[in-house]
Amino acid sequence: MSALAKATNLVCRYGALVAVNDLSLEVRRGEMFGLIGPDGAGKTTTLKTLLGLHVPASGSVETCGVEPRRQRRQLAQRVGYLSQSFSLYGDLTVDENIGFFAEVHGVRGWRPRRDELLELVRMTPFRTRLAERLSGGMKQKLALACTLVHTPELLVLDEPTTGVDPVSRRDFWKLLAGLQREGLTILLTTPYLDEAERCTRVALMHEGRLLSVDDPNMLRKSAAGSTLEITARPRREAVAALRARDGVADVEVYGERLHVSLPGTPPERGAEAAQALAESLRAQGLEVEQARAITPSLEDVFIARVGEAEARRQEVA
Repeated sequence: MSALAKATNLVCRYGALVAVNDLSLEVRRGEMFGLIGPDGAGKTTTLKTLLGLHVPASGSVETCGVEPRRQRRQLAQRVGYLSQSFSLYGDLTVDENIGFFAEVHGVRGWRPRRDELLELVRMTPFRTRLAERLSGGMKQKLALACTLVHTPELLVLDEPTTGVDPVSRRDFWKLLAGLQREGLTILLTTPYLDEAERCTRVALMHEGRLLSVDDPNMLRKSAAGSTLEITARPRREAVAALRARDGVADVEVYGERLHVSLPGTPPERGAEAAQALAESLRAQGLEVEQARAITPSLEDVFIARVGEAEARRQEVA
């Protein structure tokens, strides 16, 4: 499968700050590829460099078969970019916004394409409404339609669902999944690990460095050690007791549930380890409702990889 976007040994700086540090990755044609990590991980800088909006300190990038900085005009016709700061025109209607972006991109006979996109994002009934009167989720769907009006090969989205309500987030992801099934290549960033589960492949990033690149299922299966899920009360005391145990690398809180990372415990001994921890908590006077071994979530994997990277850094230091 050919690469539609590629970075090789990419280094990006803002003054003395290294935002992206020796990053290499490929986005394959037809896939949904996610750059995953917290704020400051280097995700947006990577996108901007692949689009020719940021000049790298070293390394190389290629997007849609062109060098982004030198061939911006060719790239602009092949890429749709929905940035965090994408702006609609509030005093224009839904129809007029799509028409405006169609003309900016030089799309001829754009009205049938506009109607097709309005049906896609289910906004035909609102086509005469001013953009400023749309809800947050509807504005994001309109922005997506504007981004797709020139039929790009690659759709690039920078945290497209940040600040959008859960129902609109779900609808937006259904739209993206449909576009990907139709053959559109999608490159996106998100800080939400549950959203990342929907991607074909993900790149886990932390402090400008690439931790791992793989299919989310493979990342979960390749996680070292065991992950346990424990429900115990009082929760705060349970967290403190678990973190004090030898062999426990991390305890993350998910509502009433605690995810416990045991990197030194083989998966086949996970159930045994869960029961041992449960007995230990009960011996300390805590109530344990559940203790079991689970397949780690992508968030569990990410936290573990960050811990491994920090441990390697300390060894070098």
